[in-house]
Amino acid sequence: MPTHKTAVPQQIDGVTCFAPELAHAAEDYPPEAFARLAQLEAGNFWFRSRNRIIARAFRRYLRAPARPKVLEIGCGTGFVLSALHAEKRFELVGAEQHLSGLMFAKRRLPEVQFVQLNARQLPYRSEYHAIGAFDVLEHIEEDEEVMVSVHAALLPGGLFIVTVPQHHWLWSPADDHARHKRRYSRTELTAKLQRNGFRIRSCSSFVFTLLPLMYLSRALRRRNARRQRPVSSGDYDELALPRIVDASMGALMAVDELLIAAGISLPVGGSLLMIAERMDR
Repeated sequence: MPTHKTAVPQQIDGVTCFAPELAHAAEDYPPEAFARLAQLEAGNFWFRSRNRIIARAFRRYLRAPARPKVLEIGCGTGFVLSALHAEKRFELVGAEQHLSGLMFAKRRLPEVQFVQLNARQLPYRSEYHAIGAFDVLEHIEEDEEVMVSVHAALLPGGLFIVTVPQHHWLWSPADDHARHKRRYSRTELTAKLQRNGFRIRSCSSFVFTLLPLMYLSRALRRRNARRQRPVSSGDYDELALPRIVDASMGALMAVDELLIAAGISLPVGGSLLMIAERMDR
């Protein structure tokens, strides 16, 4: 179990920084990716669908108090926070290790508080009703240190709401480019959360309907890598789909959304959503 230090924050570019030594680190995520993501997220079906799935999870599982205090770790450009902000009932704090991402988030949501920190050592104790980590844990080698830190930062009974990429057999050069440390199985994520003081409230895959297409796309990328065909600079460019393709993919993802909204736990999919509750140790 990690030892939590009392952080003495610094101000850098108008942001309170609890881990300034990591503000420009590049080991876990390529800082240059934030600019491209800021251009692409709103126009890509997967980001829009994930936002709706996450917002629905918050509405279903975080009904009290009237204005819950919510922290998002690894908030990136603030795209998920923008969906939560639209709910108009959360007291939001966005946290990110990389200052380059926070600059975009601050411009997108100037009324939201943002901080720079290390998710392995959150400077909070029993403070939040919910903490979100949306496609973040796979970037961090010490993912269980993050879970310990989140457990301490949550109020008793607070929620840890997580999305991660799923199924190691979907690994491709896109995961390497994004500096993923792993893709999760449902069993692995459940076991890690449970041994770090959480009870699983709900779990479902998504990108279920599109899984065959995703598998074929990833298999093609692996084949190209074996043939030493370079992966394009931005693997993020694959997110810039023609409008008709994006609309078609979005229509298929809407099936996932309807099934999850109906309370069906989808068994497989490119991504995994898990809602876990802090339990007293």
